[in-house]
Amino acid sequence: MKHLFLLFSTLSLLLSGCSFKKKADLLVTNARVYTADSSFSMANAFVIKDGKFLAVGDGQTLANEYEAATQVDLAGQPVYPGFYDPHAHFLGLGQVLDQADLVGAESYDEVINRLKTFYQAHPNIIWLTGRGWDQNDWPEKAFPTKEKLDEAFPNVPVALTRIDGHALLVNSKALRLASVTGGSQVAGGEVVLDGGQPTGVLVDNAMQFVKRVIPRPDAGDKARMLLNAEKACVALGLTTVSDAGISPDEINLIDSLQQAGKLKIRDYAMVSLGEPNLNYFLKRGPFQTDRLTVRSFKLYADGALGSRGACLRQPYSDRPETTGFLLLSPSELERVTKLLYKSKFQANTHCIGDSANHLMLDLYGRLLEGKNDRRWRIEHAQVVSPEDVWKFGRYSIIPSVQPTHATSDMYWAGDRLGAIRVKGAYAFNDLMKQNSLIAFGSDFPVEAVNPLFGFHAAVARQDAKNYPAGGYQMENAVDRKSALLAMTRWAAYACFEDHLRGCIAPGKQADFVILDQDIMLVPNPKIRQTKVRQTWINGERVF
Repeated sequence: MKHLFLLFSTLSLLLSGCSFKKKADLLVTNARVYTADSSFSMANAFVIKDGKFLAVGDGQTLANEYEAATQVDLAGQPVYPGFYDPHAHFLGLGQVLDQADLVGAESYDEVINRLKTFYQAHPNIIWLTGRGWDQNDWPEKAFPTKEKLDEAFPNVPVALTRIDGHALLVNSKALRLASVTGGSQVAGGEVVLDGGQPTGVLVDNAMQFVKRVIPRPDAGDKARMLLNAEKACVALGLTTVSDAGISPDEINLIDSLQQAGKLKIRDYAMVSLGEPNLNYFLKRGPFQTDRLTVRSFKLYADGALGSRGACLRQPYSDRPETTGFLLLSPSELERVTKLLYKSKFQANTHCIGDSANHLMLDLYGRLLEGKNDRRWRIEHAQVVSPEDVWKFGRYSIIPSVQPTHATSDMYWAGDRLGAIRVKGAYAFNDLMKQNSLIAFGSDFPVEAVNPLFGFHAAVARQDAKNYPAGGYQMENAVDRKSALLAMTRWAAYACFEDHLRGCIAPGKQADFVILDQDIMLVPNPKIRQTKVRQTWINGERVF
């Protein structure tokens, strides 16, 4: 009996020193957690293990149940699912960071001065490139011409991409190297002429005359650009981006960097349309890794409204001799969408003008026929005729829009479209109602990377200076809950990834962001002042 007593006493001591708590990697408590789950529930704590959310709920309950290697008390700070940008140009951002920044230049002279400063810092570059000019922000709203570039840079070729990426301003040196003359023509593009000679502006497909002679960055350059782009993105709370149109080689480069652990951010890559790319991926089929998904093609129906390349059903109000143009013929767009319909790939088509939207909605509709789960998308859906809006719902077509386009374009969109037609532009609320969801992206580097700028533009319909008072076409503003879902769970849905991420829920990948103020509660004018405190991807702090 004495021996049994000693044995039980020893076992009792051993058991009292053991913990029956479940093991975890991270326990976050005392937070204000917007889960963005199906019931849009709130929580104050969550547990992470092996890169996934293990449990979400009450902090004390989770602390009693789990033993975590690391515990973090957030002292009431707001937490959201990692922000998801479903339409951006991730590699393009890296490339822009290597060029002269022309965004916000208020005159052509300011563009020249910025270029001079950039060239002085990079005197050995072969081509002087830049991006971001917008003649709509200048005293003179007409397209610029090459003369000032020729005077400032007579011996180095210059190629400057417009803010929307759909027009190029070049000097005479660049025109000569590209053999562009007054007789140069291309379908779906325009060499702007004056007196029969090129002015230096090339619109849409005509840009390729010059782009094909600009030296291309090699794989090492692109890897550096991607890593630089990632730094900019994670600092602003982005955990997943979507590359809207890249090549197989670029996709393979992203995959290799992610597999090596060098690139942390997740990427939903859209394949650039082209016969070699179609042949390659239609045979291979979609594929997905932990951080990379490839199951969509990026198509272009038309150009941009700012450069009058958007295809309209009626002439431009401020240039009645043109309706813009398609970048691909209707027959080619039909051929490609039929190929994609027979595959497992998603079709994501750039449509700005009401004619382009009308065409693609009908092409999609003839294939999709009714409700479906193909999740085909219209990218931008910028100007949609009122009689076409219902087609988004009838055929389960997802509008993938960029709220900051509305607040960037509102100063001149009425001039392009007229007072009646502009009411069908940037109609986010109307579009959202069709399928009870919408996806919010940025189109960076066309617009700023910061997803909170899009959140503000969607709910307040105002620019960075909170203009105009009362908001722009407020009938199409969306509420904050919808705006948050559009940049988290709905964005993930638009990319077939809602089963993986987009909300803070057990089993989902542990991507989340901590902000310094609650964007669901602060007054509209303070939204853009919000700063990111931390960004986490797969349970790892990356910022």
